[in-house]
Amino acid sequence: MIRIEDLSVRLSTFCLERICLTVAAGEFFCLIGPTGAGKTVVLESVAGLISVDGGRISISNRDVTGLPPEHRRIGIVYQDSALFPHLTVEQNIRFGLRYHPEGDRFPAARLPSLIEQLALKPLLKRSVTHLSGGEKQRVALARALSVEPEVLLLDEPLSALDPNFREEIRDILKQIHEDTGITVLMVTHDFSEAQYLGQRAAVIREGKIEQTGTVEAVFNAPETPFVARFVGMKNLFSARFQGCRAELGDFSLFVDAPPGKEKNYLAFRPEEVRLSRAGDSAAASNGFSCRIEKILPRGVLSEVRLRAGNTPITAMVTTASLCRQGLAENDWVLATVDTAQLHVL
Repeated sequence: MIRIEDLSVRLSTFCLERICLTVAAGEFFCLIGPTGAGKTVVLESVAGLISVDGGRISISNRDVTGLPPEHRRIGIVYQDSALFPHLTVEQNIRFGLRYHPEGDRFPAARLPSLIEQLALKPLLKRSVTHLSGGEKQRVALARALSVEPEVLLLDEPLSALDPNFREEIRDILKQIHEDTGITVLMVTHDFSEAQYLGQRAAVIREGKIEQTGTVEAVFNAPETPFVARFVGMKNLFSARFQGCRAELGDFSLFVDAPPGKEKNYLAFRPEEVRLSRAGDSAAASNGFSCRIEKILPRGVLSEVRLRAGNTPITAMVTTASLCRQGLAENDWVLATVDTAQLHVL
């Protein structure tokens, strides 16, 4: 497990402020946030690559705060793989073993099975400069896992890959975690990666943790406007509540129960907006009239930009439903959102 207690790091133009996180043994934990939020600073603090100014880091109940990286029993994979260009694939994979001699923690017999699992046997004698992006990341994973670490740290491991390689490495990461039960801390700015791989997640913003919980809870029950926007709730409005009625300026919606006095926002996802022809009484529950300003095809789905009075709204609907209803730009439509899909913040 990883325990981060009151971690503070001060850099020239950025600082982490009293970060507290716990990653359970065998858990796949995702630290998510936008570029510049401090994700990599947290990761490199755990790895021992950055000196900390305050707090404590422990791995498997060992205080590693002052230990060098090679004594922390961690493996780390970066987004650009960070392989040694002058070494072959096999030499890269074996590089970390010099710090973990055979007979100490690593049984040499397991290295061939790791190479086999990652389909690297045909590449062992090749230069890493001649590998594809996906192959380089598989080599980087093998190098990180070859020392049988207690913790695997992943720094945006998918972001530099094209879509086909990204899917390949994502599936490999999931399989490795299921097979080994290794504790994983991954940082990413892509919430879809956290949804696929992660069990729990924390959202970080400007060096501070905004929310921690299961991936489902962070996605379905954001606690702050920032988290709501980050997990895809593009429709976020200041709201004035009167009982169950939320006044949003140009239209109003009804929520399930009167919110507390500290609640000032209402949010809903674009994919939760249903569109129908204006005047369709069958869809009038919790609906409001708006005009289609723009339709942007996105394959199976289309992004529909709406306007209710002066308020912009985004909907994601199937392209087939738009065609079936004959909806086009400048048409007036009735937009509806179920009360169960409304999030009060």
